[in-house]
Amino acid sequence: MRPLGGPVLTAAEMRAAELGCGVPLDELMERAGRALAEAALRFGGGAPVLVLCGPGNNGGDGYVAARVLAERGITVRVAALAPPKTDLASGARAAWSGDIEVLDLAHPAPIVVDALFGTGLTRPLDAMWREPLVRFRGAARFVIAADLPSGVGADDGTDFGAVSADLTLAFGTAKPAHLLQPTATLCGRVIITDIGVLAPSRTKVLRKPFLSAPSASDHKYTRGMVAVVASDMAGAATLGATAAAHLAGYTVLCGKGEAPASVVRRGFEATLADPKLGAMLIGPGLSDTPANRIKLDAALASQVPLVIDAGALGLVTPGQLQRQAPTILTPHEGEVVRLFGRLDGSKIDRARIAAERSGATVIYKGSDTVIASPDGRVTLAPPASPWLATAGTGDVLAGIATAMLGRGLLPHEAASAAVWLHGDAASRAGAGFIADDLCRHIPAALSAATR
Repeated sequence: MRPLGGPVLTAAEMRAAELGCGVPLDELMERAGRALAEAALRFGGGAPVLVLCGPGNNGGDGYVAARVLAERGITVRVAALAPPKTDLASGARAAWSGDIEVLDLAHPAPIVVDALFGTGLTRPLDAMWREPLVRFRGAARFVIAADLPSGVGADDGTDFGAVSADLTLAFGTAKPAHLLQPTATLCGRVIITDIGVLAPSRTKVLRKPFLSAPSASDHKYTRGMVAVVASDMAGAATLGATAAAHLAGYTVLCGKGEAPASVVRRGFEATLADPKLGAMLIGPGLSDTPANRIKLDAALASQVPLVIDAGALGLVTPGQLQRQAPTILTPHEGEVVRLFGRLDGSKIDRARIAAERSGATVIYKGSDTVIASPDGRVTLAPPASPWLATAGTGDVLAGIATAMLGRGLLPHEAASAAVWLHGDAASRAGAGFIADDLCRHIPAALSAATR
């Protein structure tokens, strides 16, 4: 078992990987069920277990878990929704020698293993299934979900009336719903268990970056010169510049606003023309004025790597974003809709479309952050601190991303590093922080990611 990470597969991709992995399907079920049993032993401490089995292969995993737990001397009961509908699940059911209780008549237990529905569910849970789940959840000390909590849409994070788990044991790889909201929260802690299925994927879980420490030969310009364009709401640019200054060797603020003494003040035109400029952030607090539109047009027409954020996202069209130079966009949901219209599919699908149409790497922000690039790569960030839902934290993220571009990272790697550093700084800041506090924790986050 290992922490949430690695490739992310949709339900169809996982089925294809299982069929092509070279391991018999009944052996994969045995491995999944044994992993469930091990989790119930580890987290249940020997307490009685109730295993809830559905009619599909997810239920088959549950029957295997019940058999293994009984063999280990644990008091275990099985409650079934319906008889098995697959040959694999029927075989697992036949190997279980105990009784099978009717789901809605079963009594609760301290430990519950939810193996009712897995990745195949695509419609809301019927009340006759959900009501017992709610009752068992309320009485249980600990609930373990097999692959996904029942009622979770595997590919898009839709909540079909799911009841939360304390632990979700993901078989083989992570699924989109483990990272997309609202279902990521319903999954509780997610652990990946290896059942012998390996498959490449263009979609991966965000991981800690490995950033190089400055060497003896480095100086402020080799560590990256970056600039932040200020506008009427100077505080937003100040936050971006402060964040960038912790990570870049030389930070310029173009315009008004308070900033640390180490941040240099220079005019926009002179800064944009400086050959040493490694990246520029434009958009935080940017209002719609003729002067700001001229600056934005000049930045877009340049060969300077750009991070386009906030106000600037409201002043551009997708066609204007097609640049030769590296570009990162940092939109939230409303900004995605304004730029690209209402897109279909999951947040992963929408992020990919936005990246394709803009030609830029997109940090699609929110309680579930998705990073997508035009080459089809997608990175999903695990849930971060909910205290990030406060004004100015997006400006801090944009400043971090600018510094990563200025260090010479490619757009997808820069965006991924920025999201990780931002989330790590938030976890260090604790509860009730404001965006200014977040900046003060960037050095510790950087230290954790530096080799």
